Amino acid sequence: MIRPSMLLALGALAVAAVACAPASETAVQAAPSAPATCAKDQLTLKTPGKLTIGTDKPAYEPWFKDDDPANGKGFESAVAHAVAKQLGFESGEVAWATVKFDTAFAPGAKQFDFDLNQVSVTPDRAKVVDFSKGYYTVKQAVVALEGSKAASATDLTALKDAKIGVQVGTTSLQAVKDVIKPAAEPNVYNEQIDAVNALKNKQVDAVVVDLPTAFYVTAAQVENSKIVGQFGAASGTPEVFGAVFEKGSPLVSCVNEAIDKLTSSGELAKIETEWLGSAAGAPELK
Repeated sequence: MIRPSMLLALGALAVAAVACAPASETAVQAAPSAPATCAKDQLTLKTPGKLTIGTDKPAYEPWFKDDDPANGKGFESAVAHAVAKQLGFESGEVAWATVKFDTAFAPGAKQFDFDLNQVSVTPDRAKVVDFSKGYYTVKQAVVALEGSKAASATDLTALKDAKIGVQVGTTSLQAVKDVIKPAAEPNVYNEQIDAVNALKNKQVDAVVVDLPTAFYVTAAQVENSKIVGQFGAASGTPEVFGAVFEKGSPLVSCVNEAIDKLTSSGELAKIETEWLGSAAGAPELK
């Protein structure tokens, strides 16, 4: 679902700016935490008997819905509830703390047990906080103007002849070259805003950015634009979102175990399809 409100869109800027990381700053494997006892009554929590999860406010779609993380709707809300359930917590035993985006991964003590807020796992951040395994692998997205030929594409082949704009040094540029493989070299820009302006001025047929950025572009930067679809990278280290923990938290291994179970059961993929797929205006391009 493309965010309809300008207020929501503007707030997504912080998310978009971080999610669209240059290739040199993309995700790393989360460092393993010390072994922990994962029985509910043995967990080390900020508030005994209650799992405290942090996120920013407002909480934006499609990651959350109706600015209410507690309702279980929206991708990250659904993931949070699924992880909590794996840890043995009912919805009434989960508390939500309001935490500014950049505060979540700043050094120091935390008011949450873990935080979910589209935070990309990077080496620099991992020096001062701990991360879970990735619960979402960031995909690339194609954005085009409504009514254009590129906007009607239903697969990657239909974009072969498109003039594509993309930012230099990003995972998006590599994805264009490796996956779309357009007939003509893409138009490469020093800044993402330059690629976006090129689309706005019809100097390119489409731009490729990561999916979180695409939601922001269509909601706040380019009127009458749409997400044509999303696709995965062919190679390289993927950018992932991870749950954020206070450095040294013994809860990391338990959340990793929960994520493993959600992954192996297919529930995590189901949540992604429901909240970040066609229903969110971002169908898969093959």
